[in-house]
Amino acid sequence: MIDRRAFAFGLGASALLSGPTAARAARVDPAARLRALERSAGGRLGAFVLDTGSGRHFGWRADERFCHCSTFKLSLAALALREGDAGRLDPAAMLAFGQADLVDHSPVVEAHLAAGRLPVLALAEAVQVTSDNAAANVLMRRLGGSAAVTRFWREIGDEISRLDGYEPTINEIPPGTTQNSTTPRAMAETVRRIVLGDVLATDSRERLRGWMAATRSGLGRIRAGIPAGWRGLDKTGTGMRPSIGNKTNDLAVLLPPGGRAPLIVTGYFETPSFSADVRPQDEAALKALGRLAIEWRG
Repeated sequence: MIDRRAFAFGLGASALLSGPTAARAARVDPAARLRALERSAGGRLGAFVLDTGSGRHFGWRADERFCHCSTFKLSLAALALREGDAGRLDPAAMLAFGQADLVDHSPVVEAHLAAGRLPVLALAEAVQVTSDNAAANVLMRRLGGSAAVTRFWREIGDEISRLDGYEPTINEIPPGTTQNSTTPRAMAETVRRIVLGDVLATDSRERLRGWMAATRSGLGRIRAGIPAGWRGLDKTGTGMRPSIGNKTNDLAVLLPPGGRAPLIVTGYFETPSFSADVRPQDEAALKALGRLAIEWRG
């Protein structure tokens, strides 16, 4: 059941981004629309939209810090693939795990607990497609810890993003620090380099894109705002804890019909109010972001 606030926000987001308003999209400052969307949603929204063909872009709070939550796992999977491409990591190598490695939301590792091991490639797929937390920790330890993820970002030109621990403690930014954080603009460029650039060999890049397409957790977020004929690839992140409220994030690559250049859309929405479940109204803010990106692109 959708509560009254969720229903009201859904109507508000639709009003902001459809009908006569949509017809004026090209003439209205998209950042102002994001500001209005943030106000309507009742939280803090960070967003960046990049047209990879023209280089045009817009955003809101684009250079402010937001917590990755599980969105970092796109980069972790890409790092594992890159190391395989370079011959520094055998994708078929078996990595061991046990009961002590289990943390909340580890569906793939838990299903293979009796065997106690999975190949690197299977763990990387679990990290991206099901956001398996134990798989992320096991893979990170093999690669050199969270510092290896941060180093990967620096190596591909991202001087902003950083990761500072393991699941599940990395779902917050400790007060007074920039730990476990990125900015919408920095991550949009990182997604572009990983998914569309030459960070990965062709086969690995296509494998990662296939994993992103198979990721189901984002179907109610940015990808929900795209029309028929478009395709979406993404990686979500979600943090829900009484001490930090709820964080609903998504990194998306939107592929238009006709072979036109993709859009990169990064969205981070956080609210201090806590819910043990993902709230439809929080996902609706990112759906509205996806719709606005499409309308702006034209």
